[in-house]
Amino acid sequence: MATQPAIATIELTPTEAQLKGLLLDVAHYVDSQSTSEPVILRWAGGWVRDKLLGIESHDIDTAINNMTGEAFALKIQELCAQPSTSEKHSISPDDIGSLHKIAKNPDKSKHLETTTIKLFGLDLDFVNLRKETYMEDSRNPQMEFGTAEEDALRRDATVNALFYNLNTGQVEDFTTGLVDLESKLIRTPLEPLQTFMDDPLRVLRLVRFASRLGFAIDPAAEEVMGDVRVLDALKLKISRERVGTELEKMLKGKDPRKSLEYIEHLGLYHTIFTDPTRPNMPVPDLSRWRNAYECLNYIMKNQLLTSLFDVSAQTKEPSYYAWTLSALVPWTQLDELVQNGKDKRPLPYITLAVREGLRPTNKLCDLVTAAHRNRTEVLSLKTAVVKKAAHIHERDTFGMAIRHWDAKGGHWRLQVLFSLLVESMQRWDLEDTKSANNSDFLGEWQSFIDHLHVLDVMDAASLERIVNGTELAKALGVKPGRWMAGALEVCAAWQFRHPHVTDPAGAIEEVASRRKELQIPSSS
Repeated sequence: MATQPAIATIELTPTEAQLKGLLLDVAHYVDSQSTSEPVILRWAGGWVRDKLLGIESHDIDTAINNMTGEAFALKIQELCAQPSTSEKHSISPDDIGSLHKIAKNPDKSKHLETTTIKLFGLDLDFVNLRKETYMEDSRNPQMEFGTAEEDALRRDATVNALFYNLNTGQVEDFTTGLVDLESKLIRTPLEPLQTFMDDPLRVLRLVRFASRLGFAIDPAAEEVMGDVRVLDALKLKISRERVGTELEKMLKGKDPRKSLEYIEHLGLYHTIFTDPTRPNMPVPDLSRWRNAYECLNYIMKNQLLTSLFDVSAQTKEPSYYAWTLSALVPWTQLDELVQNGKDKRPLPYITLAVREGLRPTNKLCDLVTAAHRNRTEVLSLKTAVVKKAAHIHERDTFGMAIRHWDAKGGHWRLQVLFSLLVESMQRWDLEDTKSANNSDFLGEWQSFIDHLHVLDVMDAASLERIVNGTELAKALGVKPGRWMAGALEVCAAWQFRHPHVTDPAGAIEEVASRRKELQIPSSS
């Protein structure tokens, strides 16, 4: 006998009420053409959770009891093509978007085919209620039509297993979702080990929801999230793209610091940041990793060092990159792979860990490589400024360094931040964040940044050349060649030393004086 769900109610916005009315009319339209059981529609999962928490949501999953999502979505389009429907529900031409079907991909733990469509500015996914049956000899479940209770029990967390029944206007809870929502607890509907072995990605999803919502994770779930069987399944069964997507959502979310804390506390780090194809992939020491991500959190919360990182930026990309870099600092303790002869220089382990572990963009991988390889020079220049070394007034030294950092991986400011975070592993005081020690530490980096401002080299990476390659070759009376890159660097350094000069003659003269060194051929 099916369990009777706990009941609650939700107040809809005018747009949600408009959508509900349309979908119920589509259900009645389907019923009028069929003799099978009536269509029952339920909004499911995250939208229900967020509505009960007072959080605005524009993404709605719609579960259907007796037909596929694609079949129902096609009926929406069919009914909305009728003028009477458009008039009744005040539908404008822009209110109905295109229909898209997302195929299932069991090899990447995408077990479900869904159909998406935009209605009244809301993003809707349609899918049938289903149950999953896992066979001992297969990691992919058999998907079948199921009841609302069976659908609820196969979900990752009880707070994500709630339904809003459009037909009754009530919230249905077949697990302990309402109680857990009230208690701010992330709990699995079924026994945790079974839940995670069925789909290991649920481990990361629970971390994401706990950090995003500020909830605690059920101790019974925490106990097995770091189980070696679960970690091995997560490493080998789930595509690295999906792992990367979950981590990106965490680090772009409400509380990335908490996400990293969970990753450390639950023993997930070496399963996330790794190259699963390398049996001999080393693991870094994490004993002082927390210093780095707590330091970054302090910087962001207090809006410090804003010349390096603008927490108010419109895009989340710089913040995401910064948190990713903070997650990777332990890898700087490992030696780089040895280059064999004339082979291309191998990527450092830190880049392999992020590239193969998360499969992010090439842009992020390039930033990680550059930040790792440039950190020694960054720290050297910072130390020189702090100690007031004689050469710190050489504008070309700092300007050309910034150009070099930026040319290799972009985002030179984030590369400097990475160097700061690497140093923080040894210098940041976790016990007293407002200690004199921490103040002195951040003060040194602020002095370095202030010095870059004094030298007016913060925009060095985008320096407009005083002379281009074609003009330089013509002035020297030679054809362009391999010599040009070095010669243009000499011109750029000359520009930094002579910031107010607009005539390139001096730069060209210096290049000419270093003709042999730069291997510039004789004039033709």
